[in-house]
Amino acid sequence: MPQSQKYEYFWMLLLMVSSFPTIISLLSKFVTPINGGPEKFTSYESGIEPIGEACIQFQIRYYMFALVSVIFDVETVFLYPWAMSFYDSGIQSFIEALVFISIPIVGLVYAWRKGALEWSQTSGIPSAGRFWND
Repeated sequence: MPQSQKYEYFWMLLLMVSSFPTIISLLSKFVTPINGGPEKFTSYESGIEPIGEACIQFQIRYYMFALVSVIFDVETVFLYPWAMSFYDSGIQSFIEALVFISIPIVGLVYAWRKGALEWSQTSGIPSAGRFWND
């Protein structure tokens, strides 16, 4: 198979893959009936009318734990390829990986010492809801 024919297949596949979602989206715009009214803009969950405000007091501590978790998950994703080529890389790669690991650990220790990971109400971290009510 000639090299140019391989690229022709690639471009045809790319054209089909990119045009299919566009065609489906345009088709749904033309086929879907337009229904207006106040009921369309209300939330609906199992037939129960919404009660209360949508903006509630939400503790920012949840975000801190999620952020720490995401940082270490991303670090794990970046360390996996390094671990696969560990024996071929040498000592310089090992030192670079130690520096890479130490930066989030220093950040974790800093957050821990500042009380950002404390769950009690007296940790000094404001709730995110405070900014909604200004």
